[in-house]
Amino acid sequence: MSTEGLSAPARQIHFSSLVFDTHVDTPQRLLFDRFDLAKRDLEGCVDIPRLREGGVGAIFFALWVPVEITGSAATRRARDLLDATLNQIKIHDSDLTLATSAEEVRAARTSGKIAVMLGIEGGHAIDNDLAILREFHARGVRYMTLTHNAATDWADSSNSAPRHDGLTDFGRQVILEMNRLGMLVDVSHVSDATFYDVLETSRAPVIASHSCCRSLCDAPRNLDDAMIRVLAAKGGVIHITFHNSFLSQEYATANRGLAADNSAHEKEVTRKCGDNEAQKLMEGQRWSDESIGAGKLPQVSWEKIVEHVDHATRLVGADHVGLGSDFDGAFMPLGMEDASKFPWITEGLLRRGYSEADIRKILGENTLRVMEEVAQASACGV
Repeated sequence: MSTEGLSAPARQIHFSSLVFDTHVDTPQRLLFDRFDLAKRDLEGCVDIPRLREGGVGAIFFALWVPVEITGSAATRRARDLLDATLNQIKIHDSDLTLATSAEEVRAARTSGKIAVMLGIEGGHAIDNDLAILREFHARGVRYMTLTHNAATDWADSSNSAPRHDGLTDFGRQVILEMNRLGMLVDVSHVSDATFYDVLETSRAPVIASHSCCRSLCDAPRNLDDAMIRVLAAKGGVIHITFHNSFLSQEYATANRGLAADNSAHEKEVTRKCGDNEAQKLMEGQRWSDESIGAGKLPQVSWEKIVEHVDHATRLVGADHVGLGSDFDGAFMPLGMEDASKFPWITEGLLRRGYSEADIRKILGENTLRVMEEVAQASACGV
């Protein structure tokens, strides 16, 4: 689906707004495949041409470390991903600029550049060492997703058996140090107990960088209505993600029924791709598409994204909802295959009667607001 059918109002609002995507896994491609972001690619979801076509003005590149990599090796992987991303920003400095604050994001927009921000996905990357957290912050990292699909030594994950019943004492130290540094605390991937411990501990608003609504799709990675309300009450933002398994209950249920097939496929992909995480992610998207084509999985429409945005907005208002695609790291719905398709979200919100002001908030202004509040809390010495 191209964007040629966009209504004139949607086009005007979208391309005059700051569009902020808070989570993409493209650094895997930059590291393993030495992908050049200036190249329009037939694979993947994110490159400079498609970011421009989608009107994306700011984007968080996630430095994702698989949970099987631990200790100093996890830190080394995160550093390698960081280096690869910074190199692309340097090479393409006429299009991209590193941003570390809301002010720098706005300055990038004024200069016609795309603001690239950095986040760590998986707290195991700091190897239980606050000095490493400070190192990443000094190099430009501005959020950390506390866990991925397994518990760390200090926080429980939504996708594994609990080890700590939430945060440990050291986990609370991590949150407070992130508050002090002015880093966004990201609760996507954490367990419910960890979520509530974080909200109790943090002295600044927190975000979910890429999560959906559990009442629409019962996945442990999604936030239930009570969690969304608490997040908003503390000034935070839930950024709706585009992954089929978190958008669609029908897809998630069918996918669980394919567990044996999926496991066999994952083993084959590991044999084929080895340690190349970028290619593993691409193979996963192909597997999902093939399963949909064979009728094993239901097709999911991009309109599901708008349904989740609408649900969260009805719960807590338009001030607490944003967008975090998970491009290049998840299975995308029909019509939202890459960053060029972002304007359809604006179209979908207009069709549901959203005001221009509220659409601008959801597209990016809410993310800037929470960044500013986290920075202010840091400056006040929280």
